[in-house]
Amino acid sequence: MENLPPNGTPLASGPLTRAVLEIDEYASGLGWDQPARLFALVDTARLRAEEPSLAGQLGLDDSAPSPAGSLTPVEQEELPSGTPLDEFLATIAWPDAVGGCAMTVERVMLPPSVEASVPPDLDERRLAEWVAAHPERQEVRMTVAVLRDGSRESALRLREKDSATEVLTGADLVPGLSEALQATFAET
Repeated sequence: MENLPPNGTPLASGPLTRAVLEIDEYASGLGWDQPARLFALVDTARLRAEEPSLAGQLGLDDSAPSPAGSLTPVEQEELPSGTPLDEFLATIAWPDAVGGCAMTVERVMLPPSVEASVPPDLDERRLAEWVAAHPERQEVRMTVAVLRDGSRESALRLREKDSATEVLTGADLVPGLSEALQATFAET
């Protein structure tokens, strides 16, 4: 059975999964070798009611009703270059109107079977070089989203299988990034 509607984005069961796949499809359209991107997730109905001009700019007119609880990703300003992601995310605080957030990040990964062959005592730079030169490395785009209530969803797209039908989704695929994004909603 085909899992693609006419626009090419895979069908998904819940609003958070739909938002993650929408962001993944958007990032896919930009191509590979892109910087990390951050998105606010807002309730679509609330956005239409409270910010009609922004909703209009995003193509969310009232003529096409959204499913209940649907989320609209709103891309944020470009992330500062040279700042580690964890440090940058520690500076984020969201207004009440933002129900969640998402991020896309590209990384080079190795399969678990290679773990035992990692040379000991490599510093971060040398480890990155070793991974980048490894013949079993795979480039992956991770799209991770969290909601204030703790819900999370992720999508993984391998560069070698760059197709909407090959995107893997799941709540716990990228736990570290999920936790870092969730921390942006922590009360201080």
